[in-house]
Amino acid sequence: MQILPAIDIREGKAVRLVQGDFLQKTIVNDYPIAQAQEFEEAGIQMIHVVDLDGALFGNTKHAPLIEQMKNMTNLKIEVGGGIRSLEQIEHYVALGIDRVIIGSAALKEPNLVKEAVKKYGDKIAVGIDAKDGKVAISGWLDISETDYLQLAKEMAELGVKTIIYTDITKDGTLTGPSFKQYEKLSKIVPEMQIIASGGVSSKSDLLKLAELNLYGAIVGKAFYSGAITLADILEVETYVD
Repeated sequence: MQILPAIDIREGKAVRLVQGDFLQKTIVNDYPIAQAQEFEEAGIQMIHVVDLDGALFGNTKHAPLIEQMKNMTNLKIEVGGGIRSLEQIEHYVALGIDRVIIGSAALKEPNLVKEAVKKYGDKIAVGIDAKDGKVAISGWLDISETDYLQLAKEMAELGVKTIIYTDITKDGTLTGPSFKQYEKLSKIVPEMQIIASGGVSSKSDLLKLAELNLYGAIVGKAFYSGAITLADILEVETYVD
């Protein structure tokens, strides 16, 4: 199982939110590029980057910063946040980004997903964020009536290979992932690569996610709070392999 440390960018700084609440913001590093370099120096291979301003306003505000991050490290990078057009996807791919995550647009504009997958294949992932099983959109500010399992099936039918699933109620809480939801996802779309996001609080959480045969897991607050070390991350990856 691949474990991806997260860098969430808000107003040019690396931050952590609690349950997606922009008012509950903690700056974890004033310099996101330096944070990425720290991950690289520790032996991390790939990171998860979210442009929170982009998610909020529907643009790719921090694309120049993310481009610098890519150019100044040898890390593989997946990026999400505010990606709502094929032009934005093309821009990130041109910058060398390894995986582009379509979030809210996957629900609102499935044709965008279809076109992106047709053009870029495995470079496209879909981020499904849900609260009480219902898909959230627009930077988690709105909750739809669509069930997360239904959206996952629809994305599989469009040819999407990777899903990043986040239970909003768990994100940034250090209360443990929603293991049952990941079990359900694995059964509904067994052909897809599922990456767990939200709630990871310990090394044992990562091991338990690995036992579900998930493709990957994202670690955010658990690392920044010291609950999980980079050594833990590398050890779990090695153990699982």
